[in-house]
Amino acid sequence: MAKAAEAAQTKLVAPKTKAGKRLMEKRAAKLVEDPKRALLVYGNKTSQIIKDAMTDLHKLKGEDAVKFSRNNPEMRPFEGGGEAALELHCSRNNCSLFALGTHQKKRPHNLLLGRLYDFRLYDMVEFGIRQYKSVQAFGGGAAQAQLGNKPCFVFVGDTFESDPTMRQVKSLLLDYFRGRQVDSINLKGLDRVIFVTQHPESKLVLFRQYSVRYKKSGTRIPRMELSEMGPSLDLEVRRSRQPPVDLEKEACKQPKLDKKKEKNVGSDMLDGKVGHIYMPPQDMDSVALAKPKGLKRERRKAAAGAAVAKKQRTSGGAAAAAAAGDGDSD
Repeated sequence: MAKAAEAAQTKLVAPKTKAGKRLMEKRAAKLVEDPKRALLVYGNKTSQIIKDAMTDLHKLKGEDAVKFSRNNPEMRPFEGGGEAALELHCSRNNCSLFALGTHQKKRPHNLLLGRLYDFRLYDMVEFGIRQYKSVQAFGGGAAQAQLGNKPCFVFVGDTFESDPTMRQVKSLLLDYFRGRQVDSINLKGLDRVIFVTQHPESKLVLFRQYSVRYKKSGTRIPRMELSEMGPSLDLEVRRSRQPPVDLEKEACKQPKLDKKKEKNVGSDMLDGKVGHIYMPPQDMDSVALAKPKGLKRERRKAAAGAAVAKKQRTSGGAAAAAAAGDGDSD
């Protein structure tokens, strides 16, 4: 019975309406993905530090985040079957990222960041907040940054490339804070920098955010000044979960988009790309073309002949009318 119920929950139902079909097409795999939305939820118990940190994370994500205000004791992703409720809420809110805040005696001020693929739990990393300063603690530094602008990232530490867990932390933070994908960026849009430093003697990850101020330098390249704007987090890496091999392989696949067929275009072994042009029939007599000077005499003769013929027709008609009048008088 349990397997039947699980199969019924995971069974894909074909959409029956046009709105449902459009929604399924919108959520389908794309080469250029839509901005990743994040779901921010609380666990069974929380602390004030966790609440403030989640509020700042919600501000950083902006409109691409959904925040729940109530506690959710059923969300325990590290336990068997504890990720079902999390996957369900992420599916309903169309979120591929999540942040879960909890507080326990064994793991105080616990912050769990993770990702989903196809609304299935992909990977996650658990952090413990050792030290925290909110955005409000830095005064007006945050006023320089605007919502929606993309930040610069700086990762300091060799372990971000050598250690598998730290590589996962780097990838997760980039996915979480990179924002929307764009083709080009204005220099004025780069108004903040995120520094992530790994402590060499421990598993501490120092998360800092600075606002960028552009100053005049006398050249085309402006001089920049950094001022800390918050939030400031000292994170201790606790538990982590790597993605399953089969799910990782499936997530790294890129969809093959059907190339739009070009009309009236073919190929040739010698000429390569050959195009066909279809034009309506044209009356060449009415086309205004440049005519040579030698044809002017012929045109004058033709015009003179046409005038003589017209005159003869006119005079002949007048004579016939006069003869008819004489006959009537007799």
